[in-house]
Amino acid sequence: MKPLETEPAPAESIMVSALGPAQAIWIRPKPHNAPVGGLAKRALDVTVALIMLVMFSPLMVGLALLVFTTSPGPILYHHCRVGYRKRSFGCLKFRTMVVNSDEILQQHLENSPEARLEWEQTQKLRDDPRVTSVGHVLRKLSLDELPQLINVLRGEMSLVGPRPVLFDELRRYGPSSRHYLRARPGITGLWQVSGRNNTTYKRRVAYDRAYVTNVNTATDIAILVQTLPAALRSDETA
Repeated sequence: MKPLETEPAPAESIMVSALGPAQAIWIRPKPHNAPVGGLAKRALDVTVALIMLVMFSPLMVGLALLVFTTSPGPILYHHCRVGYRKRSFGCLKFRTMVVNSDEILQQHLENSPEARLEWEQTQKLRDDPRVTSVGHVLRKLSLDELPQLINVLRGEMSLVGPRPVLFDELRRYGPSSRHYLRARPGITGLWQVSGRNNTTYKRRVAYDRAYVTNVNTATDIAILVQTLPAALRSDETA
């Protein structure tokens, strides 16, 4: 997997294009040895995650029952992702795929050159044969990611941050991987509110780099506010 040369647009212009000039606040980062954002970001994460877990617990119980009764297999799915300082962690989601998803993916890529090319370029498939009927709905509304609030409380993720990636996928970040590893991966982020599947992989990496070099509370709040409208846009969801 070859590293990508990320788009050269400066971080300031990426923030403005993603959030708009009124919400893109630029603060020059200072050197530090903790995850970007420091204690203020961590306090926001814990407070909001606890509130959301209480608010959405009935919904999460209902979704768990829906997954359990409509498709054989575990309710939750966890996959190894790269975290802060290259620490691995199990990223939690409601299971949206069939249990033999790896086998089905391999067969699909072998039978479809177009799908193989799409997978190699983006690590995603718009028409994914592994996803269950319930899984399509959960993914469209980003409800499958609600269990990641637990990852936030554990300190493995943040509410807002770079998109969680696999170790093999991190190689594609090239020099920008150093920015990714300075932060906790996020449930949402610039990539979530700026096109999701309608943007290029290079651009997604550029969004992650721009966010990490411009972390501040105002930007996090702006991204959180924009996340739900972005998730409801059918042309931008997975």
